[in-house]
Amino acid sequence: MKICLVSAFPPSRRGLSEYGYHIARELQADPLLSVTLLADKQDGAVEELEGFDVTRVWEFNSFANPFKLLRAIRDCKPDVVWFNLLFSTFGDKPLPAAIGLLTPLLTRLSGYYTHITLHHLMENINLNDGGVRFQKIYRLAGNIFTRLLLMANSVSVLLPAYRRTLMQKYRGNNVHFRAHGILSARPEFPDLSLRGREEHRVVAFGKWGTYKRLELLLESFGKVIEKVPNARLVVAGGNHPMTPGYVESVAERYAGSPYVRFTGYLEEEQIPELFKKASVMVMPYSSATGSSGVAHLACEYGVPIICADIPDFREMAQDEDLAVEFYETGDSDALAETTINLLQNEERLREMAEQNFYAALRQTMPLIMRKYLRSFDLHHRTQALRPIARFRKIPGWVPSRSMLFRAAAPRWVPWS
Repeated sequence: MKICLVSAFPPSRRGLSEYGYHIARELQADPLLSVTLLADKQDGAVEELEGFDVTRVWEFNSFANPFKLLRAIRDCKPDVVWFNLLFSTFGDKPLPAAIGLLTPLLTRLSGYYTHITLHHLMENINLNDGGVRFQKIYRLAGNIFTRLLLMANSVSVLLPAYRRTLMQKYRGNNVHFRAHGILSARPEFPDLSLRGREEHRVVAFGKWGTYKRLELLLESFGKVIEKVPNARLVVAGGNHPMTPGYVESVAERYAGSPYVRFTGYLEEEQIPELFKKASVMVMPYSSATGSSGVAHLACEYGVPIICADIPDFREMAQDEDLAVEFYETGDSDALAETTINLLQNEERLREMAEQNFYAALRQTMPLIMRKYLRSFDLHHRTQALRPIARFRKIPGWVPSRSMLFRAAAPRWVPWS
């Protein structure tokens, strides 16, 4: 089977590039698959990751993306075209972003089986966090383009509530819930003895500046230090593309603090070291844009989670049996109290670490990809049988076998 995966892809740092990498890596491991990545163009020469067939086709905020992608898809002649999408995948300006979202529909109309993994819905995005001015227009556009995306052959979403919304509100067909999954095939049980000995490492990880901000976390951490003097905060990750310079401006204010450290953007191979000694991970968000990749990363390393009480995250924790301590969104005192109580309770930390690790084992990347591929394979086999079915179909004017039998059968005369 030949698959075209349309996604942002490293070394790009745009939305979902990391998730696109892990999808591609898992697909590449299957010898029965041929995978071509149609990725976003980068400034200057790009040294592609070894072992991946990458074609840099589309550009962020370009009006020509649908035409470029369709041309590349025709050259590839795939069995499946798989889109890894946010509403902002193709741009952060309204018109190029909207035009880019027409690509899945145009791909299907061109005769290719089209699947979308849609990571969020417009209904669940807090537009205030994104600094959107004309919110009613955005909501209307989101409604229209959600319906256009549902014209793909099939759509996967990462929370059951999203599937219910697409089926009930939009009357969507062939919509699947598939878990986000952890970004690993074989997670290793963490060495819990490394945690809390010299310091209690509190980790915050993400792309900062929009709905993920650091002010509340840093305010609350001053109160944590008073009760847990060996607590240390590690802020990992860089700026959200919409807020350049945000992390640097915050880090400058805390440059002399012995309790707070900023790592900046982390490469893939640096992430294990960050989580290996982490006592807890904090998600100080004001809203959600879908299932959290950061939460699943914490589960992969068996790290307890503290999170703002946001409905999407509550549902994610309940559906996937994650160990998460929730605090009232926007309340720094509640965040500090939750962090202190957890860091002072070694037994609870261990229970949460084990629960999250075992949740991770139930949703490794091979298990998640197997569900996708089973669906693609079923379609592929069905398509292969269609020419045979057309050939074997008996025209309507030919009498059926049962009719011929009845016509030729003798008429038995009952005994009188």
